[in-house]
Amino acid sequence: MDLSVVVPTLNGRDRLAASLDSLAARAPGAEVVVVNGPSADGTTGMVRERDDVDVLVEIADRCINVARNAGTAVASGDAIALLGFDLRIAEGWADAIRDGLAAASAVSGPISHGERGDSATEPERRTIAGREVTYFSGDNVAFRAATLRHTLDGFDEYLAVGGARDAAHRLAGAGNEVAWLDSMAATRSEDAAPGGPQPHGPDEHDRSWKYRSLSYRLTKNYGPRPTVARRTLSHAAADAADAARAVLGGDGTPTSWFSNGRGVVTGMARGSADGLTARARDRTPARNPNGLSLERERAVAVYDWRK
Repeated sequence: MDLSVVVPTLNGRDRLAASLDSLAARAPGAEVVVVNGPSADGTTGMVRERDDVDVLVEIADRCINVARNAGTAVASGDAIALLGFDLRIAEGWADAIRDGLAAASAVSGPISHGERGDSATEPERRTIAGREVTYFSGDNVAFRAATLRHTLDGFDEYLAVGGARDAAHRLAGAGNEVAWLDSMAATRSEDAAPGGPQPHGPDEHDRSWKYRSLSYRLTKNYGPRPTVARRTLSHAAADAADAARAVLGGDGTPTSWFSNGRGVVTGMARGSADGLTARARDRTPARNPNGLSLERERAVAVYDWRK
């Protein structure tokens, strides 16, 4: 099995260098594709000076899913892994990918955080409308190339957040399994704050995008059914209760509480409407009208040293 590793990056030169070092040491022979941009910290020069990167793709769009698709488009392996630029892989990571993909269409593993060492011991799973969904991190996952390109049509470029969770819903809808192997482990750089704002776009603490993404992917994948409304509203109720407790405890203000509530309502309305439109546009199992096959110029420049 020929392995390609796609590493999207944005203004993370030093952490990217450490990630590439770990790939060179622990996944020798893997094709490495770095998708950069638009960085302003010298990442391009650093990557071009290395001899262990096979392809450098420069993009102008900050969306992480555009970066993932741009890397997938040029990867040549029959297995394609996605790795966060601030992650260092463990010994045995590449072997775990080969073992996992021998039995499943996708494989993922734990991510620990620096000296804290905490990581998930098993994947998150949910049953939605009778569908068994196994979630995975978009920073440490590998697919059979045919699955990523044809079954999923890559990632949904509409989504600024939640692209990996959307892919998990679609993968389950197509009847494909996700394997979990502890040996496919990676460690996040100690100076990277887990759960904080990400360089490629907003994070899940952005209430408007959180609920826009949640409503969109649930409506797109399952349609306007009661299960979708119930799950979305349960998330909103839990967040509202947390925000109210913060106000009562002096850690928040009524103004921020109302502002967050407005963001939730706006995000839900926009995401639901766009999800219905996307569902109508792509009635295939891929459910991805904004995917890899969408005709658009993602790359500003491509440096290919495989020739």
